[in-house]
Amino acid sequence: MIDLHTHTLFSDGALLPTELVRRALVKGYTAIAITDHADISNLDFIIPRIIEACNVINNKWNIKAIPGVELTHVPPDTIKDLADDARRLGAMIVLVHGETIVEPVIPGTNRAAIEAGVDILAHPGLIDKKDIQLAKKRGVYLEITTRSGHSYTNGYVASEAIRIGAKLIINTDSHQPHDLVSDDTAKRVLLGAGIPKKMIKDIFNNSKNIIKKI
Repeated sequence: MIDLHTHTLFSDGALLPTELVRRALVKGYTAIAITDHADISNLDFIIPRIIEACNVINNKWNIKAIPGVELTHVPPDTIKDLADDARRLGAMIVLVHGETIVEPVIPGTNRAAIEAGVDILAHPGLIDKKDIQLAKKRGVYLEITTRSGHSYTNGYVASEAIRIGAKLIINTDSHQPHDLVSDDTAKRVLLGAGIPKKMIKDIFNNSKNIIKKI
């Protein structure tokens, strides 16, 4: 399993970075990104600390730990600058908290994230078809999530992304130890979203392709 969307106690997760990664390693993960929630208030605080933890983990354990960030509930017109700042601070993967139907995310967040060229648009909800087309053009990955609530629109995201040709990725959005999943569970979530079995391998490979670019 490669999981590019997780959280620690640096935002609203329950675990230290080392504990999260240790649990992922035992579960069979080969790579994990730590992408705590951030806005202008904490961006420069959490990224250096996540980088430090990842450096230690990568030197000690047989798993790739990747420092990242999830820009969350920020004004859409600030996303581009915040994403650029996050990369300058050393974030290797930048996500944006998309317009999930279970939270009051600001309308226009999906479009702003795609225009900013972030790596992954997390749980994009009932994303507009024009935004999916733009994601395809810009190479922004749309997330299928194993997380309860955010997963309500997995089927819509999957069907429209496949129809339009945008790239999909699967992540857990883990906050608690039990949120981490096996490869088998991830495959079942993808199948449950209506994704054809023959496409499952390609979606797992999308995670590998992101890592290769780092």
